[in-house]
Amino acid sequence: MGLIFDKKIGRIYDEWYHSSEGRAINSSIEKFILSMIRPLPGERVLDVGCGSGNQLLMLKRLGLDISGIDASESMIERARERLGHQCTLTTGIAENLPFDDNEFDLVVLINTLEFLDHPLESLREAGRVASKKVFIGVINSLSWNGLVKKIQGYLGDPLFRKARFYNLWQLKSLLQAAYGDVPISWACSRIAPSFIRDDRRSLDKGQDTENQTPFGSFLGISATMIYRVKTDDLHLKIGVKNKKQSLVQVRTTFGDLQRNRGVDTNERGLPV
Repeated sequence: MGLIFDKKIGRIYDEWYHSSEGRAINSSIEKFILSMIRPLPGERVLDVGCGSGNQLLMLKRLGLDISGIDASESMIERARERLGHQCTLTTGIAENLPFDDNEFDLVVLINTLEFLDHPLESLREAGRVASKKVFIGVINSLSWNGLVKKIQGYLGDPLFRKARFYNLWQLKSLLQAAYGDVPISWACSRIAPSFIRDDRRSLDKGQDTENQTPFGSFLGISATMIYRVKTDDLHLKIGVKNKKQSLVQVRTTFGDLQRNRGVDTNERGLPV
């Protein structure tokens, strides 16, 4: 389940979110979602780890049918105050989502995976309830910004003290384990750390190619859900001695067996 934000940590997160760094990340997230997910108006989206509703407001502006879930009751209360009846909000954990299979078109986990103890189980659940795509947004562990956040955590910062940061290859490995070989797209944004207070940024987009530079501050990755059907082999219980035996003969053999069991059959040897 991981770190559950209380009111204090939730307030610290919101302060960071509204900093120049947080605003830059939020702008990148919207670009990522538009380019990688390409949502259609009215599509159902679930924000896992929705917190106080910052990303839900953005998703609502995109014309989506929004729902959010968070393990923190205080965060859900705050989100409800901000969104009212515009959103369906639920208290619950990412590892056990209280929703039906394919209940949503899209599922997003934005700055959520970093605070979970069981990321793989959470991704599997996200894929279970999503019919189209799952999007993940994290602070990149291979970036300067990620290094700063790690140091802040080591120094006792209550927000990042228990956070686990990821890079592109780690996320790809998790997605592979959760969904198998599915189409993946990713993007990185280069954002200056908050202590620099520089709002300049650029965007590097990738389509899982080798000539990209996945070292940007914020990393977004999207997986397209592909559903496969596996059939079981059904063995014929009535042996056919002669490989050239006709289907009529097989039906006759089956009919004889049925009559021996006291089952009435028609001229085709089928039960009546």
